[in-house]
Amino acid sequence: MFCQRFGLEVSFTRHARERMFQRGISEEIISWILENGTIRYKDDVRLWMALDFPDRDDNLLCVAVALEEKMIIKTVMHHFQWEVES
Repeated sequence: MFCQRFGLEVSFTRHARERMFQRGISEEIISWILENGTIRYKDDVRLWMALDFPDRDDNLLCVAVALEEKMIIKTVMHHFQWEVES
């Protein structure tokens, strides 16, 4: 998989793949989140990307990402809520 938005190849941790399987989240959904989701950075390398999928009952879907030589999907979350920024 390749992320056009960041110009990076995408890889998945074993943990992320397990969560995708458990939550019925396909690579197509992940790709859509990567290209269109809202981004919040933790620091220069770590970020979250989230997107609402109205046809799913477990919104908001979110991926935790590390930007290295590739974009690494660390985990995949559902029923996600952004923390309130202070």
